Amino acid sequence: MEIKEMVVKARKAQEIYEHHFDQDQVDRVIREAARVIYDHAEELARLAVNETGMGVYEHKVAKNRNKSKGVYYNLRGKKSMGIIDMDEKTGLIEIAKPIGVVAGITPMTNPIVTPMSKIIFALKTKNAIIIAPHPQSKRCSALAVNLIKDVVAPFGVPADLIQVIDEPSIDKTKELMEACDVVVATGGMPMVKSAYSSGKPSFGVGAGNVQVILDRNIDLEAAAEKVITGRAFDNGIICSGEQFFTYPVTDREAVFKAFTAHGAYFVTAGEKERLLNVLFPEGKINRALVGQSVKKIAGAAGIDLPEGIRVIVAEATGAGHADRICKEKMFPVMGCLGYDNFEEALRIAKTNLNMEGNGHTAGIHSNDQANVIKAGTELSVSRLIVNAPCATTAGGSIQNGLPVTNTLGCGSWGNNSISENFTYKHLLNITRIAPLSARIHVPSDEEIWAD
Repeated sequence: MEIKEMVVKARKAQEIYEHHFDQDQVDRVIREAARVIYDHAEELARLAVNETGMGVYEHKVAKNRNKSKGVYYNLRGKKSMGIIDMDEKTGLIEIAKPIGVVAGITPMTNPIVTPMSKIIFALKTKNAIIIAPHPQSKRCSALAVNLIKDVVAPFGVPADLIQVIDEPSIDKTKELMEACDVVVATGGMPMVKSAYSSGKPSFGVGAGNVQVILDRNIDLEAAAEKVITGRAFDNGIICSGEQFFTYPVTDREAVFKAFTAHGAYFVTAGEKERLLNVLFPEGKINRALVGQSVKKIAGAAGIDLPEGIRVIVAEATGAGHADRICKEKMFPVMGCLGYDNFEEALRIAKTNLNMEGNGHTAGIHSNDQANVIKAGTELSVSRLIVNAPCATTAGGSIQNGLPVTNTLGCGSWGNNSISENFTYKHLLNITRIAPLSARIHVPSDEEIWAD
């Protein structure tokens, strides 16, 4: 089917959905849309691993379940149509309205949960959506989309409200972005730049290079387990996954011992050079190793790993451009560097972020709230994850207050339009009815300019 035809059908379906579904009906629809992904988590995970050739089956199962239930739990009970707010003092009334047709651009790294969340956000806000999956994940993404279409059909949801490009291509995706009303692009930076150049309002994501600070006087065993769990998750393809950690130099031996006990392998200087040459041939990321296991990566670098290793760690000789290990790595591989004081820890993190990953996410393991606030104040990131795995909580958690999503805005630091987690509210147009309120005192000029 031609893109133009898909958009025309989407517009007709959106008009029907907008005018024939109330809030309760919409909320029942999104519940079933989320539940069907939850119920088919294993099947979808297996297909995703087989088709893309990357990631970890068990982790994708967990992701499918946790994201589907998290997205639904996060949205249930929230108003997304009609009058959503009334200010008693000013009399200001806010009325929510759909945008129209959403172009959902989804990556091969998250080929199930990303289309799922975009579809649910669109359904919640009475928008139509057309998913443009990555060509190398078209089958598993299409299955996820079609499972949702089938399960919401009995509610009377028009068939063309949710569509997917069966044979995706760069040209078709570009045409879709130019024909829709809003673009939500999750994927590589070239795709995100294309979305922002489409001439339509767009939400994109920035590059991730998550820096983690290990503060003094913490439980190193607990911190090591959380950091390694985040880095190892889905073989390191999550953009919010831990990439690099800094630690107090005085605690080096204890830090390395804790990380080793929880599945980290620290490479020697010779092994590190071979590893970096394999990961970044000619300075560019080795796409053939993206999302592959530690064993495969170690084998490619000629490193003999002991059993039970979950991540490979290389100690950096400096921050930023001083060492290639400071770059974003879509592998279960990390860098690390010691610091003398907390200011130096911040400087290392800033230097690495300025090279790559500005605006995305950082993490800190600390019992010192002043240091947590200081890191949040000084680091140019949209999210600072505290005492938790970044990979599995930066995209939202029932426990941390961040909206559950798979599209993480990085603000102007990352050339994005938002510096928060993308969610349903970003797919709403708001009309504001603004009367003059007699309840508000209008101050005199003298009152306004008084000290």
